[in-house]
Amino acid sequence: MSISGREEVPLQTLGKTVQRTAIGSIGLALLTLTCFEVHIDLASAMPLYMLLVVVQSLTGDFRSAAIVSLLSAGCLDFFFTQPLFSLFMNNPQNVLALVAFVVTALVITRLVSLERQEAKSSWLQKDRLDRLYELSQQLLALEPEATMTEKFLEPFRQFFGVTAICAFDAETAEIHMVGASRRELARETREAYITGHDLNDAASHLSARCLRFSGSAKMTGAIGFEGLQDPEETTGSLAALTAALVERTKAFRKATAAAATTQAEEYRSAVLDALAHEFKTPLATILAAAGGIREAGPLGSVQQDMAETVESEAVRLNSLTSRLLRTARLDREEIQPRAELIDLQSLAAQIAGQYSESSPDRQILLEKLHERVEVLADPHLLRIALAQLLENACKYSVPGSTVTIVIERQGDSAAVRVSNTGSSIPYSERSRIFERFYRGADASRTTSGSGLGLHVARKIAIAHGGALDLEIQSRQSGNVTFSLRIPAGKGAANRVVAAK
Repeated sequence: MSISGREEVPLQTLGKTVQRTAIGSIGLALLTLTCFEVHIDLASAMPLYMLLVVVQSLTGDFRSAAIVSLLSAGCLDFFFTQPLFSLFMNNPQNVLALVAFVVTALVITRLVSLERQEAKSSWLQKDRLDRLYELSQQLLALEPEATMTEKFLEPFRQFFGVTAICAFDAETAEIHMVGASRRELARETREAYITGHDLNDAASHLSARCLRFSGSAKMTGAIGFEGLQDPEETTGSLAALTAALVERTKAFRKATAAAATTQAEEYRSAVLDALAHEFKTPLATILAAAGGIREAGPLGSVQQDMAETVESEAVRLNSLTSRLLRTARLDREEIQPRAELIDLQSLAAQIAGQYSESSPDRQILLEKLHERVEVLADPHLLRIALAQLLENACKYSVPGSTVTIVIERQGDSAAVRVSNTGSSIPYSERSRIFERFYRGADASRTTSGSGLGLHVARKIAIAHGGALDLEIQSRQSGNVTFSLRIPAGKGAANRVVAAK
């Protein structure tokens, strides 16, 4: 017949008590025989018996010491009080002496037992802290990628001697286990996470804890143990250590990803800068050569057209290269506007005129207010931002469509709304269009660009204390509208600090 784990501990403790009581009884018999042979009286025997009880308390448990103390009182009464060899005492002083002996022996036994329990508890606590410290040192030495894997769990079994240990990772929904479980530890650990309740099952020696970030109710998984000693005292500490290491791993991964993204963007900006500089020299040579060809002598109409085409395209490419170089530099550096009062409608009219000439297949319509609209802004930077919006509207609209520029007041700000028809931005891409180097899937296939324009334009708007937003549009809409807001007039001076 098998005995359950719950019954084994009491039986084992009872066996030790019987063994220690037997040893104490043998010592008591030898002491009694010695004292009786040398004819020691009750007053002399009592201290010797008290010493025996103290020794028994120091070497045994409370129950064995209590039994030995009661047997000692019986021996003192039977062998050293009158009448001898009888448990009857005719002297009240002897009765009081034996009662005092029994009470003193039991008090000493209890005090010694409590002190031993405190000492044992302190030792266990120190041992637990030492193992937790060594475990944390070994886990911190692991690579962050090893968290919640078998390699991560093995030190738990090494330092705490568990039969099996299991971890459930909520992020990947994976179960990792080390050791052989006989009580379905994996299922119980997963159930602890699903229900959000910790598990303590003394009968099956199973315990599980949900893993939570410090100061947060969000759970990242669960960890379970089988065969862990003192689970109520130890499981919480092990779970807290695991949660802290999981949090450290996630923070490390985020920091690594952010650093890699920053470095990649720096490299891309540097490459754009380098390419723009490298294009400048051959473009200057092409322009000089095209001018030299036209001046070299009489050319036919076809040759003249070809020379003019080479020269005009080289000029356009040189302008694009200069703009790319300037945009990349603005993206890398902190923008500091040199603010002054600007007539926003006049500036918008100039830019609209330029793009009307460069995009004759688009109709650019400017709707102005009847009054003068002044904004406090850097004219150079504001021109770049408006030009970017006009260029995008012309680039991504269909030939023959209309690009509309509307200038209006919005409280203490002035807004320029640039709209084009015949195109739309997919719903899934609208939250990312202002990211650095981001280009939509359709835009990458149909048009050229660096993905910096809208990002830099928004930086310029924010540097002026304004904003650049994509206006909400329905999924079926074929229109795109960007709204650029800049603080209007002198009242915006408190929001913009001009660079000196």
